[in-house]
Amino acid sequence: MGKIIRPTYPKEVSIGVLILIFIFSYLLSHQIFDVRVHELKENKHVYYGMFLVSIAVVTMVLIMWEEILFPIKIKEIEGGGMIFRNHRTKLKVQLLIYLTIPAIFTFIYLEYEVNHVRFIIWAAVCMIPPVIEKIFSGINNYNDYLKLTYKKIEYKNNEKEGSFKLGELQHVAIVEDERKVIHKIELLLKNNDTVFIDLDEMELDDFYDSIDTFINTHYKQLLK
Repeated sequence: MGKIIRPTYPKEVSIGVLILIFIFSYLLSHQIFDVRVHELKENKHVYYGMFLVSIAVVTMVLIMWEEILFPIKIKEIEGGGMIFRNHRTKLKVQLLIYLTIPAIFTFIYLEYEVNHVRFIIWAAVCMIPPVIEKIFSGINNYNDYLKLTYKKIEYKNNEKEGSFKLGELQHVAIVEDERKVIHKIELLLKNNDTVFIDLDEMELDDFYDSIDTFINTHYKQLLK
């Protein structure tokens, strides 16, 4: 069972925000179609196209604004400790709902007369940000994790991975960036080798506070 550190927004808030986004995008989406506003009454089929575009926008928002659908959980390890990773189920759901966006725009392009410039702009706004910001990074960090227990520190960051018993370490240091935000963990081994765990490459931003708290609570004797 995972420990929730960031719940989803209340349903009333989420639904209210999504309705507002849907209405706003619906009112603007007529720009895509090669029909003037005063001609919409004579081209009522365009309303269905506008409805589909609004669905695509809402879908994009659901992927980008993860707090609406996905709580952030930390998996607690039996025997003491925690494992921090991005949940694979979340990525699979995001991929599944993302597929509706290109499907919608393909249908609209084939079935309606469109203004090509505006169509491309709307399609790009809906399709590119989720891929760059969420899906690509999620796939790239699919197997990444950081495991902190009372006996060892273990991690995997793509091709980098390691497991270190606390008895093998001289020091543990939390490295912050210029914004004073944790982004690396430095491990100094007893053989004087230094290992950096690059949290900023592992898409673990949501867990920084929990990681910092765990290290400061359980690794006091090793903190540099």
